[in-house]
Amino acid sequence: MKGIYILLIFLSKDEKIRIGALGNINFVKGFYAYIGSSQNNLEKRILRHLSKNKKLFWHIDYFINSKNIKILSVFYKNAEKFSECKIAEILNKYYLPIKNFGSSDCKCTSHFFFLNNLNKLFDILEKFNFSKFIYYL
Repeated sequence: MKGIYILLIFLSKDEKIRIGALGNINFVKGFYAYIGSSQNNLEKRILRHLSKNKKLFWHIDYFINSKNIKILSVFYKNAEKFSECKIAEILNKYYLPIKNFGSSDCKCTSHFFFLNNLNKLFDILEKFNFSKFIYYL
């Protein structure tokens, strides 16, 4: 299956994290959303993000590698790659983007956002027909 996904993540305390070539970034405690895509094997990409043993490659890998991070939920939908940027543009209207995070292959400001509340995110997930990814480890 190909598609796009959103990771809903909680950072349990303020932390400075080195994010690959972006360098050190100060993150505040709270909720974050990351939007990504996979045009070959969506389930495999999501399971990779959920795995603790992986090579750090994407910006999000560095963030979720922190011991203070918990991925709370994963939402997905069957969609073309351009939909990833469309959803990122919508999130950018409501949430604080972490500049250049996850968007090195497009013109978006970011694909990673600090969420000051979750209500709008859940509205967007419903409006664009995202499903919750269920996994068993």
